[in-house]
Amino acid sequence: MYELRPFHHHPRPPPSHPNPQNSKLRTHFHASVSLSQVSTTLEVAPHPPLLQSSSFQLTASSTDARSVVPIRARHAQMIKSPKNSDSEPKARALVTSYLELGDRGSAVVGFLLGLEGNYALWISFLEEFESSGGDLREILEVFLDLKCRGGVGFGSRVVTLILKICASVHHSWMGLGIHAGLIKMGLDSDVYISCALLGFYSRCFGVGIANQVLTELSEPDDRLWNQAIIMNLEGGEFSQALELFRAMQLGPWKTSPRTIVKLLQACGKEGALDKGKQIHGYVLKHGLESNSFVCNSLVTMYSRNHKLNLATRAFDWMEDPSSSSWNSIISSHALHGHLSDAWNLFHEMEFSGTKPDTITWNCLLSGHALHGSYEEILTILRRMQTAGFRPGSSSITIVLQAVIELGLLTAGKEIHGYVMRNEHEFDVYAGTSLVDMYVKNDSMSSAQAVFDNMKNKNIFAWNALISGYSFQGQFQDAERLLAQMEEEGIQPDLVTWNGLVAGYSMHGKNDEALAVIDDIKSSGSNPNVVTWTSLISGSSQQGNYRKSLKHFIQMQREGILPNSATISCLLRSFAGLSLLQNGKEAHCFSIRNGYTDDAFIATALIDMYSKSGDIKSAYAVFRKTKNKTVPCWNCMMMGFANYGLGTEVISLFNEMQGSGLLPDAISFTAVLSGCKNSGLVSEGWKYFDSMSKAFSIEPTTEHYSCMVDLLGRAGYLDEAWDFIQTMPLKPDASMWGAFLGSCRIHRNLEYAESAAKQLYELEPRNSANYVVMMSLYAMSNRWGDVDRIKDVMYNEGLKPGPIWSWTQIDDRAHVFYAGGKPHEDEGEIYFELYQLVSEIKELGYVADKACVHQQVDDDAEREKLLLSHTEKLAITYGLMKRRGGSSAPIRVIKNTRTCSDCHTATKLISLARGCEILLKDGIRFHHFKAGKCSCNDYW
Repeated sequence: MYELRPFHHHPRPPPSHPNPQNSKLRTHFHASVSLSQVSTTLEVAPHPPLLQSSSFQLTASSTDARSVVPIRARHAQMIKSPKNSDSEPKARALVTSYLELGDRGSAVVGFLLGLEGNYALWISFLEEFESSGGDLREILEVFLDLKCRGGVGFGSRVVTLILKICASVHHSWMGLGIHAGLIKMGLDSDVYISCALLGFYSRCFGVGIANQVLTELSEPDDRLWNQAIIMNLEGGEFSQALELFRAMQLGPWKTSPRTIVKLLQACGKEGALDKGKQIHGYVLKHGLESNSFVCNSLVTMYSRNHKLNLATRAFDWMEDPSSSSWNSIISSHALHGHLSDAWNLFHEMEFSGTKPDTITWNCLLSGHALHGSYEEILTILRRMQTAGFRPGSSSITIVLQAVIELGLLTAGKEIHGYVMRNEHEFDVYAGTSLVDMYVKNDSMSSAQAVFDNMKNKNIFAWNALISGYSFQGQFQDAERLLAQMEEEGIQPDLVTWNGLVAGYSMHGKNDEALAVIDDIKSSGSNPNVVTWTSLISGSSQQGNYRKSLKHFIQMQREGILPNSATISCLLRSFAGLSLLQNGKEAHCFSIRNGYTDDAFIATALIDMYSKSGDIKSAYAVFRKTKNKTVPCWNCMMMGFANYGLGTEVISLFNEMQGSGLLPDAISFTAVLSGCKNSGLVSEGWKYFDSMSKAFSIEPTTEHYSCMVDLLGRAGYLDEAWDFIQTMPLKPDASMWGAFLGSCRIHRNLEYAESAAKQLYELEPRNSANYVVMMSLYAMSNRWGDVDRIKDVMYNEGLKPGPIWSWTQIDDRAHVFYAGGKPHEDEGEIYFELYQLVSEIKELGYVADKACVHQQVDDDAEREKLLLSHTEKLAITYGLMKRRGGSSAPIRVIKNTRTCSDCHTATKLISLARGCEILLKDGIRFHHFKAGKCSCNDYW
């Protein structure tokens, strides 16, 4: 035996014909020695045992010796007989007999010594060997036994097979030993062995080491070049593969069509259009355009590089396109959203005499699914069946995705019936898609039933069901499934854990969600951006905006970079807290990372700016957004509505329809909100009536509430009352709450008491309804009723909610509470506020004492109480901290509706100090400027 040394230290035979054109590879010509012609005594370096605890022997110990005897006798006779045309079939029968009897060792001997020259039998033998319970490492043991103890010499084809098995089972030591023996004997020049060596090193040591081996091999021929290029492509070394391709052009070698196909596929994947064009030039130069596989790859390469015109031209060059060629061009147009062109090509295909196949139909299904044409998918399915095709699991998976998006549970059940009738229920992809469909249609019992009937459950099926239970809040079922999954030997992956994190977070169980993150770390995995985004999103959806920001900070501490989904969730939190400056920073981050083209990000930015008091920036983002979705339009309309810009809302609504998009139920909520905040009664009725008549959208309780609010605020209390009494839906708390608010504005106690009675029954624990009634009684000087409601609240254990306003100075939020902890600069603030009141009194300000809801007789004392309103304190503090010459508006957030006295005072403050003030109260935005408010005193 020879000691194994690193391959690059072995001396090379002296070069006989150096090739200056191939200096990149540092290879040399020398006399070729074929191992298939020379029986060699290949020496193999020492190596660890192949089978650590194997009972495998060359002779089968588990087989009845008497049944093996006749086979071995036949084997001995074959060895003695000269080879003829019957030798190979006899050898195959012999190998099969050994395997059937479990004598795998003898089967391997028979194969290596009798059938080693037939490449076609390799795959079938290996498959038969493994199906009989064999381990490929057993073949290596037999090879070593024959070589080392039996002194058998093997040809290149056997050595090639052994090297491939070494690569397959990652037995690096044996492969290295074989290579060392080949180098010593100078027999590593055989092209088949060289290709096998490249595959071995690539598999066991990586592409980089394999490329070094390539430089040590003798002058490669076409097969070795092509093998090296494909090896680099499969190992992700795209640049190196191109380098080898270019070097290959400098010599007499030819690139095979298979290699060209692989290179073009990589150009499509990597977005390397220029490189793809160069390869296209090679195709034309060498007349490969007649190869359908090459042409199909050209079509796909140009398509993936968004050059559909070049893809079409490549297709048009084909004289007689095959069905796969038609499928390639149809798929290219469909996936790029050119659905009508895809259908035109489909009809051309039929006219040309080429029959569409299942793949053709799947291309159309995939294109429509990718671009949201879900209704059309169901039509395509019916046409496909009419044409005589039976949809397979791929088709079913696409159709079920459409069913999920459309929420058509009945259609999903019909497809489930088809799956069962056509015996697809055991297909893992169809089964997983059915589970997902039932989960997303909130039919967990059906999802569980499908899951239980699946024979082969992959991790996607487990994850779909676990996340479904988690999203539904059925955490015991989710945890039960997780335990069952582990019992069956399937380890949870990050998708499994992330589903639990998202579910707990969505249901306000932050502690449990954080505990799952700890479990992820304990399992040896690391929470990823999806994990943290799920936590941030769930907290944001629950209105726990501050918690979501804390989670984001923790995510950054752990070194995880946010993606577009994270930023979208973060913007929602900034919008909920009206943190404009932080929202702007997130906007800058989105621009730097190219997220602003994302429709979700654009919509989140519009929402953030609208809710943070910067409607101009919201509108600017809206106008810059190219592919506006319906939610994007809705968000902008709702933003205008909250500012009382009803005319602008209606204008946008009409513009959206002009762009070809149909409004949805949320669109009408935005339009009706714009009408109610602007007093556009006639317009409100017009759009409410058009919902069902023109757009087939049935009004929901939210739309009815908007109409009640619209009529009530405009003073049509009788009409609002009649509307509530005659509506087809049962009035809920939102409708009665809107009506009660209108009664407060117009000080109508009779209707207010009726509405309050309903609210006390519908939501007896909501203290806000009692507070509204107390204010109404106070405005009417009915203090006995005020005391009566106070007693009711005390007996029920109800307390009025906190009232606060806040403004942001630099990076700090300054909060002012009614009856709570005083601000640290309270003295200076009141001093400045008295000065302000003196200034605005000169402009005509008169305190509205009706806004004092305490029983105080002294007018001076009532005026002092008005000064303590939290929005006045916040505005005053904002003015105090305003930098000289600054034109930035003062922004104040209040959690309840502002009173008429504060509204009047703020208008006059904006006039006296020449500033803009943005006040967001519990109802809407008020933009004060030059003594006027954007609401036109209608709020």
